[in-house]
Order: sequence, then structure tokens, then C-alpha cells
Amino acid sequence: MAQLKIEHVSFSYPNETQSILRDVQLEVEQGAFIVIIGQSGCGKSTLLRQMKRELRPHGELSGVVKYEGMALDELSDEVAATHIGYVLQQPENQIVTDKVWHELAFGLENLGLDTQMIRRRVAEMSNFFGIHKWFHHKTTELSGGQKQLLNLASVMLMQPKILLLDEPTSQLDPIAAAEFLQTLKRLNTELGLTVILVEHRLEDVLPLADRVVVMDGGRILYDGAPQHVGEGLPENHPMLLALPTATKIFHALGGKGAAPLTIREGQRWLRAQCIEGMQHVDAGEHKGSVVIDAKDVAFRYEKSAPDIVAHFNVQVRQGEFFSIIGGNGSGKSTALSLLAGLQKPSRGHIFIQGVKQKKTSGKEWSLIMLLPQDPKTLFVEKTVQRELDQLASHPMYAHDLQEEIIQLLHLEHLLHRHPYDCSGGEQQRIALAKLLILQPKILLLDEPTKGLDAHAKEELGAILKALQVKGVTLVVVTHDIEFSAKYSDRCSLFFDRNLVSIDTPRAFYSGNSFYTTAAHRISRGIVEGAITYEDVILCKASVV
Repeated sequence: MAQLKIEHVSFSYPNETQSILRDVQLEVEQGAFIVIIGQSGCGKSTLLRQMKRELRPHGELSGVVKYEGMALDELSDEVAATHIGYVLQQPENQIVTDKVWHELAFGLENLGLDTQMIRRRVAEMSNFFGIHKWFHHKTTELSGGQKQLLNLASVMLMQPKILLLDEPTSQLDPIAAAEFLQTLKRLNTELGLTVILVEHRLEDVLPLADRVVVMDGGRILYDGAPQHVGEGLPENHPMLLALPTATKIFHALGGKGAAPLTIREGQRWLRAQCIEGMQHVDAGEHKGSVVIDAKDVAFRYEKSAPDIVAHFNVQVRQGEFFSIIGGNGSGKSTALSLLAGLQKPSRGHIFIQGVKQKKTSGKEWSLIMLLPQDPKTLFVEKTVQRELDQLASHPMYAHDLQEEIIQLLHLEHLLHRHPYDCSGGEQQRIALAKLLILQPKILLLDEPTKGLDAHAKEELGAILKALQVKGVTLVVVTHDIEFSAKYSDRCSLFFDRNLVSIDTPRAFYSGNSFYTTAAHRISRGIVEGAITYEDVILCKASVV
């Protein structure tokens, strides 16, 4: 008998004419590790929430979800709460207490367990996850990676049989994301825990999976082994772009059969193709005038607190795409808010187009704008259409551009929907539309690819490149190494409170071991200077 069974489930949100889920059928065996993938808005997160009774969205539902042969609605409250665990995309939304130790004990206290049992379970789980090192810290002091690990540990303390996760690595840097995913695999293999994971970052995820479920338009398009997902999708399907780099190279170069998934498998296969080395070079340095100039900037949130940013220096030129990478909690987002004028430096100065930056007022938003990490902070209306119309009184509002921007960001089908009812990727596009309609000269973006599928990232990259042609300057903070390598003019690493390295993408990523692209790790020593999978394909084409 299947541990979890989804039988003919269809679902539509209130006031929607089309269903987001359409006759979905899925069986999950005990101990499986399943990854659900698909384009933004295809119904992945909605399907996942149907598996957790307490988190089901409001709407019209048909069909049934069964756990161990019993419909979820028939489960006791204790079984429903403990046997099926859920980890949210945004770690802050799941933390409810002020201290780490209290957060760990909170769920067990609500179950009424005795003190000795709670202490024993908390101690065991803290040691397993390495939380004992920051056991007494405030939850507000934790990095994004630590918060997500705390959420996972809090859920595991309930000893669930099934673990559901909705894009848990979307806000983690590459190293923290890889560590988090390896922890999931340990739980799967050492405890026999069933893992069902919705994820866009597939480079590290697919090699861990037993099965991959591809969703398209509310239906399951493919359900099978990850090595054969490329063969199971229609030709030119958008999700082919989301597959691991080794898999994409394999299919692009004519590989047949089971595709490589890991870096090691990709290296072995590529070496066997007898490709001769080819040197790739970067384009010339951007020649525009300096529009952002930060000079020895420092910042702290409280006078007695240590500096979050210190000795921060950077010059960004007009029309340049400048990306910043770095670990969680390193200060990247704080630096971006300083450039936007949302925070005032405690030391140093920032000049925007040669003028000393002051704390930004609403009238200055037409010059420099910030897309925050959480796009929901920009939403104040009940529909997407009203969100855009709400800006009509702004002096830089471009009414004639509104329809063009709506089409450019594919928002037509979302205009009547509440922004909070949209997927994470859709919310990113809505927030970006609100900024673009005011025609900024400098655009600062904090994790703009968070929640976007691979096809949507390609579209976003094309949009940003089109803005560059119009002279818009872009400064992007991101954990998405592949996106940074493909679209940036210059890349930088934020570490120890400032930028410690700035270079062109090829020079920058060719010198790194972990903060580099999968394509470079696969092709190192085979194709010199390759940092994208397109570089590798180009090399093969030139050899042929």
C-alpha cells in the first residue's frame, strides 16, 4: 500500500475560471525521495499544500489525498500534525519564538510531552543538525541558512513519517543550500523518511532524487527516474532548461540513454567526447560614466553594535550589469539598501550620478529603485491591476508603457488576482513591473531570480539586457551563480563586510572552486575559460 496517495485531485482558487490542479494522480511509497518541478504557476506548491491538511488553500477541491489508506480529513489532529511535516519557502514565516532552544521545544510542548522527553529529543536533534553551537542564540540573530535548518529540526522533532518542503533553498547561498540538501538526504537514507520536495534549483537536487515529477498546466507531465527526464519531456519544453548542467550538455551534444546528473558524471562523459581545449575570453570593460560611487562606507544598526558593512568601496558605470554574490548574512542586502538610500552610512559617502546620496524620499524613486528580497513588501492593493494603477499619481508614471510591461512580464492572466494568491515567481514579476512602470535610471535587485523557473530566468535576463540597452544601470545581489555568470558585466564577492574581489565573469568564476558554475566545474581542464553550458556547446560545435 502506498504511504501517500493522491486520487484524481483537481483544485481552483476562488473566482478563478481555470483550475490550478487538474485530475492529479500520484502514489508515494515509504522512504521515497521525490522532487516536484515545473514552471512558476504550474501548481507545484498548491499540490504540495494539498498533502498537508492544515495548509490547504481556500478554494474548490475535488478528489482525495490519502495517508496510509485514510483520507487526510479523517486523520486525528495529532496524526495530521505530527506524521506529515512541512517546511516553508521563507524561513522567517515558520519561526514563532525568540530563542533557538524555545523554537525547538515549542511543538513538543504543544503536544503535551513531559519535560524529560522534550529535553532528550531536543538534545539529540540539536547535535544531529549542529545546532548546539548556537542553541542559546536569538532567532533574529540567525542567518538564512541557520533559520531554515532550525525550521527543519523543529519539524523533525515531531518525528514525521513524511516531510514536505516548498523551495527550502531559495534564499540560501550555494554552499548553505548544498549542505541543507545533503542533510535531507541523510534523513531520507538513515531514517527512511519520505521526502517530497518542490524546488527550482535542480543542480544539487536531482542527483539525490529517486523520482522526478514534472508538472505542466496543473497536470503531471512526467513521473520517473531523473536520469531519463530529458527524454520524457517534449522537444523544446521549457523545463529542459532547468535540468542539471551535466544533463543539458549531454543532450545538447547528442547523448542517448541515461543522462549524467552530477559534476563527476558530467566530467567523465565530457572527457570521453574527445573535445579539444578552447580558450574563451570576456568582452571588453564597460565604458560608461560612473553613476554609483561608494567610498569607504560603513554601517551599523545600533551605535553599540559591530559594523555590518565596513570599508565598502565600489564604482558602477552607466548601463552596467554588476552582480554581488556572497554567503547568507554577509551584508549584501544591507549594502544594497545603503546604495538605494534606505539606510544612511555611519561613515563614508555614496555618490549617485556625482551627487552625494541622502536618505531616499518618494520623489527620488524615479532615479534609483530597489526590488526587495521579499516582493510582498511592495503590495498594497487587492488585485494586480490595482497595484499598477495605484502608481498613476507618480510624476514618472508611464501610462503608455503599462500594457507593454504587462505583456513583457506575462502578467495578463494575473491582473484580476490578489498578489498574495500568486506564486513566488509571479510575485517577483509583479513587483518588477511596479518599478519598471516608473522608468528608473538605476535598478537595484535583491535576489530577483528567487522563485523563478529556468525559463522565467531566461526571460528576466532578456528583460534586464533590454534595459541595459536603454542605459539603465543594474546592481544585482544574488545566490544564483549561473544567472550572474551569464548576464553580468562584472561580478563581485561580498565577504568580511565589504567587496573583496571584483572582476569580469569569466575571470571571476574561473578562479573559484565553490562559488563557480557547474559548467566550469565540469569543463575545467577540458574547455579553458568555459563558465556556462553554452560555452561548452560552442566549443563542441567549433571542433565539429
